[in-house]
Amino acid sequence: MKPFVLLASRAEDDAADGEYAAFLQHGGLAPDELVRVRLEAGPMPHIDLDAISGIIVGGSPFDASAAHKSPVQQRVEAEMSALLDDVVARDLPFLGACYGVGTLGVHQGATIDSTYAEPVGAVRVTLTDEGRADPLLADVPDAFDAFVGHKEACRVLPPTAVLLASSPTCPVQMFRVRRNLYATQFHPELDVPGIQGRVRTYATYGYFPPAELEEVLTRVEAADVWAPPRVLAAFVRRYRR
Repeated sequence: MKPFVLLASRAEDDAADGEYAAFLQHGGLAPDELVRVRLEAGPMPHIDLDAISGIIVGGSPFDASAAHKSPVQQRVEAEMSALLDDVVARDLPFLGACYGVGTLGVHQGATIDSTYAEPVGAVRVTLTDEGRADPLLADVPDAFDAFVGHKEACRVLPPTAVLLASSPTCPVQMFRVRRNLYATQFHPELDVPGIQGRVRTYATYGYFPPAELEEVLTRVEAADVWAPPRVLAAFVRRYRR
């Protein structure tokens, strides 16, 4: 098969490796079926869009709405925008998890800011009518719990997008552009061990007070988050070539 490409931007090796392992596991992919590109490590290489099944974007410590951005973030954002010019024009399969909202969303004209930031934990996500009709969400119930943890979110949906899922604390949890491009605010790759590893890595990054680490770990351990990985698996099944 043609591989998928994971565009990652986590500088911390344990978080980056854990994210890659999670996409392999919950996507049902072998290592040669998911090529990882660590954007924070150097310029984006040429990606032959004819030679891949689709693109997956992982989460990131980058905030699209940040007032001050490092040179690395500025480079990554410019590279992602240029790539999305071609990806959107082709309607190439794309699934952006968390940072997908800050990449595909910004590219398509969304308003991203801190209005609907959510603390680390599980939230109840509810499908819209359009979401219930979308093939990527056919294997999940109308409402399910999913892991989130973000300092910014989509406040105004892109004019080109269809809203697929929402939550009480973040109205835009998932949207689609054209037929084949998706972005989720929640993490379709995360189970309890996955988010606990990430919480430990980012304990001092401002997602929660560091003194509350054990409390956050205990809170996520109690979550029953089984449905979101089905979204990732459905993306792989639908677009694997």
